[in-house]
Amino acid sequence: MTLEQELIDTIRTVPDFPKEGIMFKDITPLMENPMLSKRIVAEMKKQMEILKPDCIIGVESRGFLYGLPLAMELNIPFITVRKKGKLPYKTNTYKYDLEYGSAEIEMHIDSIKPGWKVVVHDDLLATGGTAAAAAELAKMQGGNILGFCFLVELAFLAGKQKLAPYSPNIINLVSF
Repeated sequence: MTLEQELIDTIRTVPDFPKEGIMFKDITPLMENPMLSKRIVAEMKKQMEILKPDCIIGVESRGFLYGLPLAMELNIPFITVRKKGKLPYKTNTYKYDLEYGSAEIEMHIDSIKPGWKVVVHDDLLATGGTAAAAAELAKMQGGNILGFCFLVELAFLAGKQKLAPYSPNIINLVSF
């Protein structure tokens, strides 16, 4: 079975979560399967090795789940992007709009070295707003956006269009 088919078969769709009309893509069954998780990281590593990033940025919190193992496999730094007020040291903050309001995310001020080639990782690409905000944080520190890496893309929300101005390298393992 292909990895894509196994992901389709394993990711659970939860109707009406977190609110009515949403078909939530639940990745927790992936993490309950260590062999499948190893395959996920191996496939992401294969695709990232071609790009040769200097670091992986993981977006809170599900971007940490496969982002850290990916960075470890590539032997490069893993950098956390968190919700405002969650990081203990000095931060850069970026405020962005969501379909239902706004949000702010932060990254430590010394995380990205100027000129680093950065890949932003998260579990799911929906509208692209959070990934674009993480890219803006990296740019604030002199990083160059090399690409984006997701497990799941919700293609009908057209998030890739929002991210395309940052980089043409937008990778996902499965699309719904």
